[in-house]
Amino acid sequence: MALNPKTAVARRNAALNAAFDTVLDAGKLGIFDGTQPTDADTALGAQVLLAELTFGATAFAAASAGSKAANAITQDSSANASGTAAWASLYPTARTTTGTMDMSAGVSGSTPNLVLNSASISALAAVSCSSLTITQAA
Repeated sequence: MALNPKTAVARRNAALNAAFDTVLDAGKLGIFDGTQPTDADTALGAQVLLAELTFGATAFAAASAGSKAANAITQDSSANASGTAAWASLYPTARTTTGTMDMSAGVSGSTPNLVLNSASISALAAVSCSSLTITQAA
Protein backbone atom coordinates (compact mmCIF):
# COMPACT_ATOMS: atom_id res chain seq x y z
CA MET A 1 0.00 0.00 0.00
CA ALA A 2 1.27 3.48 -0.86
CA LEU A 3 1.93 6.06 1.82
CA ASN A 4 -1.01 8.44 2.05
CA PRO A 5 -0.92 10.51 5.24
CA LYS A 6 -3.65 13.06 5.92
CA THR A 7 -3.53 15.61 8.74
CA ALA A 8 -6.60 17.16 10.36
CA VAL A 9 -7.11 20.87 9.70
CA ALA A 10 -6.87 21.66 13.43
CA ARG A 11 -3.41 20.01 13.55
CA ARG A 12 -2.25 21.82 10.40
CA ASN A 13 -3.39 25.12 11.92
CA ALA A 14 -1.55 24.30 15.17
CA ALA A 15 1.63 23.42 13.26
CA LEU A 16 1.54 26.66 11.25
CA ASN A 17 0.90 28.75 14.37
CA ALA A 18 3.74 27.01 16.24
CA ALA A 19 6.17 27.48 13.35
CA PHE A 20 5.42 31.10 12.45
CA ASP A 21 3.87 32.91 15.44
CA THR A 22 6.23 35.52 16.92
CA VAL A 23 9.40 34.25 15.17
CA LEU A 24 8.74 36.47 12.15
CA ASP A 25 7.17 39.43 13.99
CA ALA A 26 8.88 42.53 12.54
CA GLY A 27 10.94 40.08 10.47
CA LYS A 28 12.00 40.27 6.87
CA LEU A 29 10.99 38.95 3.47
CA GLY A 30 14.13 38.87 1.35
CA ILE A 31 13.85 38.51 -2.43
CA PHE A 32 16.89 37.00 -4.14
CA ASP A 33 18.21 36.16 -7.59
CA GLY A 34 20.09 32.99 -8.47
CA THR A 35 19.41 29.43 -7.44
CA GLN A 36 17.25 28.75 -4.41
CA PRO A 37 19.21 26.79 -1.77
CA THR A 38 18.36 23.12 -1.27
CA ASP A 39 16.45 23.98 1.91
CA ALA A 40 16.11 26.80 4.45
CA ASP A 41 19.02 25.34 6.47
CA THR A 42 21.45 25.73 3.56
CA ALA A 43 23.56 28.88 3.76
CA LEU A 44 23.47 31.50 1.03
CA GLY A 45 26.05 31.32 -1.70
CA ALA A 46 26.43 33.83 -4.52
CA GLN A 47 22.75 34.80 -4.51
CA VAL A 48 22.13 38.55 -4.41
CA LEU A 49 19.58 40.15 -2.09
CA LEU A 50 17.50 42.25 -4.48
CA ALA A 51 14.97 43.66 -2.01
CA GLU A 52 14.06 43.29 1.64
CA LEU A 53 10.50 43.91 2.81
CA THR A 54 9.44 44.06 6.47
CA PHE A 55 6.68 42.14 8.24
CA GLY A 56 4.50 44.00 10.73
CA ALA A 57 4.85 43.77 14.52
CA THR A 58 2.48 40.79 14.29
CA ALA A 59 3.63 39.13 11.08
CA PHE A 60 0.81 36.62 10.59
CA ALA A 61 -2.83 36.17 11.48
CA ALA A 62 -3.89 32.96 13.19
CA ALA A 63 -3.96 29.97 10.86
CA SER A 64 -7.32 28.94 9.43
CA ALA A 65 -8.25 26.08 7.09
CA GLY A 66 -4.61 24.94 6.99
CA SER A 67 -3.31 28.32 5.80
CA LYS A 68 -1.62 31.26 7.49
CA ALA A 69 -1.85 34.73 5.90
CA ALA A 70 0.67 37.50 6.49
CA ASN A 71 -0.57 40.78 7.87
CA ALA A 72 0.52 43.96 6.06
CA ILE A 73 4.07 43.79 4.69
CA THR A 74 5.97 47.08 4.40
CA GLN A 75 7.49 47.66 0.97
CA ASP A 76 11.19 48.13 0.33
CA SER A 77 11.18 51.72 -0.94
CA SER A 78 14.66 51.36 -2.42
CA ALA A 79 15.68 47.93 -3.77
CA ASN A 80 19.23 46.84 -2.97
CA ALA A 81 20.18 45.62 -6.44
CA SER A 82 18.94 44.97 -9.95
CA GLY A 83 18.18 41.43 -11.05
CA THR A 84 15.55 38.80 -11.65
CA ALA A 85 13.67 37.55 -8.59
CA ALA A 86 13.91 33.77 -8.39
CA TRP A 87 13.20 32.95 -4.75
CA ALA A 88 12.44 34.48 -1.38
CA SER A 89 13.37 33.83 2.22
CA LEU A 90 11.48 34.65 5.42
CA TYR A 91 13.72 35.41 8.39
CA PRO A 92 13.70 37.18 11.76
CA THR A 93 14.67 40.85 12.11
CA ALA A 94 18.38 40.33 11.42
CA ARG A 95 19.10 38.46 8.20
CA THR A 96 21.26 35.43 8.75
CA THR A 97 22.82 33.06 6.23
CA THR A 98 19.78 30.78 6.53
CA GLY A 99 16.07 31.56 6.71
CA THR A 100 12.98 30.33 8.51
CA MET A 101 11.38 29.36 5.20
CA ASP A 102 12.49 29.66 1.58
CA MET A 103 10.14 29.66 -1.41
CA SER A 104 10.05 30.28 -5.13
CA ALA A 105 9.30 33.79 -6.39
CA GLY A 106 8.21 35.03 -9.79
CA VAL A 107 5.21 36.09 -11.83
CA SER A 108 1.80 34.41 -11.72
CA GLY A 109 2.12 32.39 -14.94
CA SER A 110 5.07 30.44 -13.52
CA THR A 111 3.12 29.43 -10.35
CA PRO A 112 5.68 30.49 -7.73
CA ASN A 113 4.97 30.54 -4.01
CA LEU A 114 5.51 34.31 -3.87
CA VAL A 115 3.79 36.06 -6.78
CA LEU A 116 5.29 39.38 -7.88
CA ASN A 117 3.94 41.88 -10.41
CA SER A 118 7.28 41.63 -12.19
CA ALA A 119 10.26 39.36 -11.57
CA SER A 120 12.52 42.13 -12.85
CA ILE A 121 13.70 44.31 -9.95
CA SER A 122 15.63 47.53 -10.47
CA ALA A 123 18.04 48.93 -7.90
CA LEU A 124 16.56 51.83 -5.91
CA ALA A 125 13.00 51.09 -7.15
CA ALA A 126 10.15 50.33 -4.74
CA VAL A 127 9.26 46.65 -4.30
CA SER A 128 6.03 45.54 -2.62
CA CYS A 129 4.08 42.40 -1.82
CA SER A 130 0.31 42.61 -1.64
CA SER A 131 -0.17 39.26 0.10
CA LEU A 132 1.61 36.14 1.32
CA THR A 133 -0.10 32.95 2.45
CA ILE A 134 1.57 29.77 3.70
CA THR A 135 -0.51 26.62 3.28
CA GLN A 136 0.28 23.25 4.81
CA ALA A 137 -0.74 20.30 2.70
CA ALA A 138 -3.25 17.86 4.12
